[in-house]
Amino acid sequence: MKDARDIIIAPIISENTMEQMQEANTYTFKVAKKANKVEIRKAIEEIFSVKVINVNTINVRGKKRRLGFHIGKKPDWKKALVKLADGEEIEIYEGL
Repeated sequence: MKDARDIIIAPIISENTMEQMQEANTYTFKVAKKANKVEIRKAIEEIFSVKVINVNTINVRGKKRRLGFHIGKKPDWKKALVKLADGEEIEIYEGL
């Protein structure tokens, strides 16, 4: 992978991820499908200047959708759960 911004696509914000953020200091991101845990760790540390303790990844299958007679499928994607050291925070989540 080239750039850290190519690896980290977007934060995932939901009730479940907000609860994990407050209780376990774990943040959730949508990441590039070909990125591995080491690349994700380095990208998070580079972009947000924080200390990462652990990275877990999940390959999410796209759901089937239909519009009338036509059946399609959403694309598969990868999710990363990033646990930060105690006292570390990511500012993009501050206003939520």
